Amino acid sequence: MKHVPGLTLLASVALLLTLAANPVLARESHAAKDKQTVQYPNATRVAPKLDLTSTREQKALNEGLDASSSGDKAKAEQLLQPIADSSKSKYAQALALEGLATIKYNEGDYKAAIPLLQRSLAIGVMPNDTYFQIEYMLAQFQMADEQYQAALDTLTKWRAEGKKETANSYALEGNADYRLGKYPEAIAAINKAKSLTDKPQESWNQILMASYSAAGQGDQAAKLAEQELAAKPNDPEALNNAVAVLMQAQKYPEAIQLMEKARANGAFTKEGSYVNLAKLYLITGQNNGAEAKPNGLKAEQVLEEGMSKGLVTANADNYLLLGQAAEMADNVSKAIDAYKKAIPTDTDGMAALRAGNLLLSESKYAEARSMFQLSIKKGVKHMGTAYMLLAESERGLKNKPATIAAMKMAAQQPETAEKAKAWLKKQHIK
Repeated sequence: MKHVPGLTLLASVALLLTLAANPVLARESHAAKDKQTVQYPNATRVAPKLDLTSTREQKALNEGLDASSSGDKAKAEQLLQPIADSSKSKYAQALALEGLATIKYNEGDYKAAIPLLQRSLAIGVMPNDTYFQIEYMLAQFQMADEQYQAALDTLTKWRAEGKKETANSYALEGNADYRLGKYPEAIAAINKAKSLTDKPQESWNQILMASYSAAGQGDQAAKLAEQELAAKPNDPEALNNAVAVLMQAQKYPEAIQLMEKARANGAFTKEGSYVNLAKLYLITGQNNGAEAKPNGLKAEQVLEEGMSKGLVTANADNYLLLGQAAEMADNVSKAIDAYKKAIPTDTDGMAALRAGNLLLSESKYAEARSMFQLSIKKGVKHMGTAYMLLAESERGLKNKPATIAAMKMAAQQPETAEKAKAWLKKQHIK
């Protein structure tokens, strides 16, 4: 098949795979509840003497904290705000501030919640269990507000003074390290978290896989992803993660093998699975010229299967992808047809440009010209290429004035200025 220079086949193909979605932060219950078991028996902090003597205020404080935990904002604020503002008891003030902070946190107002907790800790008149529970909450609040270094600093202080190690605290630390690009530290923290529990959260492995990948340990990431997929063979998220890390490790055949196995087992229930597998075939074909045609055919088959099942949407992006698959498979007529189907909903003119490129390679100059004109009208990103190809189609139609006009427009575009100006100079045209 003859190709017109100027278009990279897979310029618009990118794998839509992501790793390490931000996990939901687990919240501990408020620290006002009495506990029979001492939670921080080895703490270095000397617990102060409590100063709450009013039975009436104690009742109001407990009711306010219960309202805060249950999400009753109006009642919580009505009971807790006066205590926080004017109670003679520092202990009551500290717990009232914690309750008010919980209300703000539940509303998503982290920036208001954090200083309330900091004020509560600064007062400090609390038992150790309560104090360190609130300090841990502060680290969670800072994490939710994307104050990752502050969260790490709070966790360091909490662990040093509270002398407590928990799986959740190391997972929180690993998450913060990952967000800060501290990948070796994130790996160590998440592995530590996993060693402290027999029920690790799924999000921990996502962070661990992403950290391995970012640290250049692709084999470790792939091994972990495959283990997760083996444990949950029908889980789309586990499949997605496994494929993503295999791609980052450039293990394309292994990624395709995993996806094909899932497809054969009926695990393809969403559009993304079909689209990503098709893209894998296209990228693999692009990287190996000898495998281009068979991989293009496989990408075609995957997309058409998804469309026939109603799982792959008949939209511009997917028709563009189908067109690229057919083009790689040397099925020009099918590629042109797919690109034309993309045109009505295509917003950037790329579908028309690709269709025109193929029509031009088939010497269908008039039809190609209309496609290039349409792509230009839609504001195609590769405007210089579009004008150069338009000039080529006009030359095929032996329309010299239109050819020159298109070349002059191409000469105004940075990507094609040099080539277009050289052509105009050769033709003795200024």
